[in-house]
Amino acid sequence: MNLDDLRVLRDAIAGEIEKAVQGQKHVIEHLLVSLFARGHCLLEGPPGTAKTLLAQSLSSALSLEFKRIQFTPDLMPGDVIGSNIYDFGAHRFQLVKGPVFTDILLADEINRAPPKTQAALLQVMNERRVTIDGVDHRVGNMFFTIATQNPIEQQGTYPLPEAQLDRFLFKLVLDFPSEEAEFSILSRHALQALDHDARRAAITPVAGLAELQSAQQLVDSIRLDETILRYVLSLARATRNDADIAYGVSTRAADALCGAVRARAALHGRDYAIPDDVKTLFVPAMRHRIVLSPSAEIDGRDPVGVLEALLDQVEAPR
Repeated sequence: MNLDDLRVLRDAIAGEIEKAVQGQKHVIEHLLVSLFARGHCLLEGPPGTAKTLLAQSLSSALSLEFKRIQFTPDLMPGDVIGSNIYDFGAHRFQLVKGPVFTDILLADEINRAPPKTQAALLQVMNERRVTIDGVDHRVGNMFFTIATQNPIEQQGTYPLPEAQLDRFLFKLVLDFPSEEAEFSILSRHALQALDHDARRAAITPVAGLAELQSAQQLVDSIRLDETILRYVLSLARATRNDADIAYGVSTRAADALCGAVRARAALHGRDYAIPDDVKTLFVPAMRHRIVLSPSAEIDGRDPVGVLEALLDQVEAPR
C-alpha cells in the first residue's frame, strides 16, 4: 500500500460512515486518525448526537469483529475481561472470554460503571492483552476502543480518573449538526424503515484486517523531523507552566500526539508532517489530559480555550 492507496481507503471508509452519520465530518476524520495511529477514542456529547451510531457505522464499514459493552453501575471487571469458570463435567477451569476479545470495542456510557470496572480496561487499552489469574491473553489484532459518555447527566455516574483518560488518544466532542445537515438527516430517515438497523443498511465493508494492517505499517514508516518533535515538546511543556493549568500533560501524551501526527500526515498523502498537523490534533489530544487550576475554573475558563491560547503563544516552526 502506498500513500495514494491510503487516501483512497480513508475516503472510502469515511464515505460509508457518512451514509449513516452526517454533520460530523471532523469527528470522523479524527476517529480514523486514531484508528490508524493505534489509539483509542472517547466520544462525548448529549444524547442523540450519534455517538453509538458512529461506532457501529465504523464497524459496519470494516470487516472486523465488533462487540459492545453497556456500562452500568452493577457491571463487574469479569464482565469486561472474562474469567475462569470451573467446568464440573470436564473437572477443570475453562476461560470464558469477555467482550474485550475483539477488534473494535464499544464501551457505551463508560462513566456509568464504578472505577473498579473502568480500571479493567487499563491494561488492555495500553498493552492489547489482559491478565486473568496470572495468565496473559492477547486480544484482537486491531483492538480499538471507542468509549462514549454523556456530559449532561451526573447522577449515577463515575468520572473517569486521569489514568483512564490518559489511555485515550482523543476526546472528541459531538455537538448537534447544522440546520442543513439536520434537515438532511430527517429527510433521509423519512424514506427509511422505522428500524434502527435501517440506519446502517446501506453501509458495506470496504476494508478488512489485511488492508488496515498494511495502512498501519505505512503510518509506521512516516518519520517526524526535529522541528516537529520540538514543537510538540514545547506545547506539552507549556501546559505544565501555564497559570490556568494545575496539572499539565505527560510525556506519554506528547508521544501519543506524535503518533497521531504521523497518521494524519499519511492520511493526507504526505510522508512528512507539517505544523498544521500538530495544531489540528493538539486540542482533541490534550483536552482530557489537563486539569485546570481553581482560579481558571472560577473564571469560567474551559480546557479548549486554555489550549487554544497556548497554541497562539507557542511559536510554530516555519
